[in-house]
Amino acid sequence: MGFEPLIGAFGEVFSPYNLGLMFLGVTAGLIAGSIPGFTIAMAVVLTLPFTFGLSAVEGLSTMIGVFVGGLSGGLMAGMLTGIPGTPSSVATVFDGFPLVRRGKPGLALGLGVWSSFFGGIISAVVLVMLAPQLARIGLEFGPWDFFALVVFALTITASLSGENLTKGIIAGLLGLLIATIGEDEVNGVARFDFGFDAIEQGFGFLPVLVGLFAFSQLLSDVQDREQARRPLMESSARAVRVEHLAAIKIVAKNAVNLFRSAFIGVFTGILPAAGGSISNILAYDQAKKASKNPEAFGKGSPEGIVAPEASNNATAGGALITMMALGIPGDVVTAVMLGALLIHNVQPSPTFIADNAQLAYGIFVAFFLAHFIMVFMQAFCLRAFLMIVRMPMYFLASVILLYTAIGVFALNNVTYDIWTLFVFGIVGYILKNLGFPLAPIILGVVLGHIAELNLSRAVGTNDDLTLFITRPWSLFFLIVALFSAAFPWYQRNIGKMRWTLFYIPAASLALSVPLIMMGGIVRPGIGVLLIVYALYKLYQHHKAGWALPRKGGDENAAETV
Repeated sequence: MGFEPLIGAFGEVFSPYNLGLMFLGVTAGLIAGSIPGFTIAMAVVLTLPFTFGLSAVEGLSTMIGVFVGGLSGGLMAGMLTGIPGTPSSVATVFDGFPLVRRGKPGLALGLGVWSSFFGGIISAVVLVMLAPQLARIGLEFGPWDFFALVVFALTITASLSGENLTKGIIAGLLGLLIATIGEDEVNGVARFDFGFDAIEQGFGFLPVLVGLFAFSQLLSDVQDREQARRPLMESSARAVRVEHLAAIKIVAKNAVNLFRSAFIGVFTGILPAAGGSISNILAYDQAKKASKNPEAFGKGSPEGIVAPEASNNATAGGALITMMALGIPGDVVTAVMLGALLIHNVQPSPTFIADNAQLAYGIFVAFFLAHFIMVFMQAFCLRAFLMIVRMPMYFLASVILLYTAIGVFALNNVTYDIWTLFVFGIVGYILKNLGFPLAPIILGVVLGHIAELNLSRAVGTNDDLTLFITRPWSLFFLIVALFSAAFPWYQRNIGKMRWTLFYIPAASLALSVPLIMMGGIVRPGIGVLLIVYALYKLYQHHKAGWALPRKGGDENAAETV
């Protein structure tokens, strides 16, 4: 790609205007992440309409700033109020809040800030090294492979469904249905418009997203009159000073914990739909298991702060890897970023880095820079947080809803988008109260269009449907999709049903087939190793008399967390 795109990216990212946008983005993320109930996804969604008039680099730099700021902002509320600002800061509260109660709020916040910073920088290095390598593989993809990849991504709805798998699948199918409303892009045929000209254009991604996530959440926050009048934090809260130097020294002493947690975060971020809400718990659990003083956890242990904060910021780098290298969202936030790319006429796909080198380098540079800005802005945002959380909830909700409506309207200057926001906000509120997860709907809306487009291209290119199983990459992703969809049942029945003993060996054997079909040396070699591993696992089970494994250790670990 040469140095020209890299030099151009540095020029764009470090322009005074873009730096100002990134400072605003990080600040907004820090404040939004610190307010319980206002998730990072919600903050990024609210940012999206304001990036429409910006260039792709400026828009994505701003959103990355909000993303990084939101991941770090959650620790402020968690430590000072005992209420996690975001799901990704849940484990931070376990030791952060007790340390604050012991009279060390400055040290607790410092540990959180610098663990977030170093975890993010480690993931940024991994992002720069790994994403281009994965992207080279993406150059081999045809429309059959793209479609199979999206089918695999859609199986994420099973992971996003929580305890009720059926409702999660219904929500995902509803998202796909929403994506099909309007004129077919390939053939120009109107679908599900019921004779209304307005619906013929379909529903915009942004109004649907803001309605489902932001408006429905605001309705939930003010549905109770007493809750709406109550501030998030009592006026007795006092300002604190972050102890940066002491925190850096403690983080340096916990280098092993830091790197382990960061890599857990990167790996979790690469897995679609996992995200910081899972990685911070996993990192906390591993830190406690590896600690020389596990009994100190839950009482204000610095190790218990370093681990979750390093992992949740590192998750962002992992999620960006799947977005940039494969063109699929690693979580809800990167799904919104994919929407931003579409708004700027950039098609997310495995060829993204090759086709848009300067934009890709711009994302790399912005992700590094956002962490430095985050550290700088934490002190200022802490004061703002203490003022904002003393306001009544109804006031905050009103202001946010006003700016949301203005942003959505400004996108196309049509009131239809505001009505779309309103309708989907009501729909989201009702579905939420009925126990339906909203994330699968967003996933269906984002991926439905990409799946339909590539299916049309594949069938239009060649009507031989066997190509979906004879092309190695397409077969690979369909097999992964099959086992991914079955994973929730496998997870629920481990130690209960004997068929779970065959799940991992069967998956390994099945995946070895497309890898061997790819030719060369490395990939068939990996395929052979998978076959050997599968046979070894089957031999182990046979030697053990096909006895079911005990789950006691896992349950104890879960209880510990």
